[in-house]
Amino acid sequence: MSTEKEKYIRPSWDEYFMEIAHTVSKRATCDRGRSGCVIARDRQILVTGYVGSPKNLPHCDDVGHQMKKVMHEDGSATMHCVRTVHAEQNALCQAARLGISIEGATLYCRMTPCRVCAMLIINCGITRVVCERKYHAGTESEKLFKEAGVEIVYFNNEVVQYKNQN
Repeated sequence: MSTEKEKYIRPSWDEYFMEIAHTVSKRATCDRGRSGCVIARDRQILVTGYVGSPKNLPHCDDVGHQMKKVMHEDGSATMHCVRTVHAEQNALCQAARLGISIEGATLYCRMTPCRVCAMLIINCGITRVVCERKYHAGTESEKLFKEAGVEIVYFNNEVVQYKNQN
């Protein structure tokens, strides 16, 4: 019988903040994309955000999804729920509301941010984005980040697909 204790391995900072983003996502109010976001700098959390409807408006979990068809340049169409604000957008709004500078920070999120979120992230001065997985329509965001000099890191290359995507 071995009495040796297994050595505890602490999570990396990226793993730590991503796990916190998972906890934040538990507050999300849309079951199509329960995701959370953490913005941190110098190993400190600055703000968090999760997918949810704007203040005082109904949530998907309560009244259902508000689906819109989006037509793409290649002629394909996808369905998106537009009732909620993305986790990244909510985190950026929290920073603005609270007067917290996020210049030079790292943003942690579930998947590649959408194009709109990517543009906001770039303009807010975030310099690094860490994603758990890839978004099925994230190629344009990846190009924007590269062009703007924002580093993007993936925990794995699995692509997130939504149910009722088409």
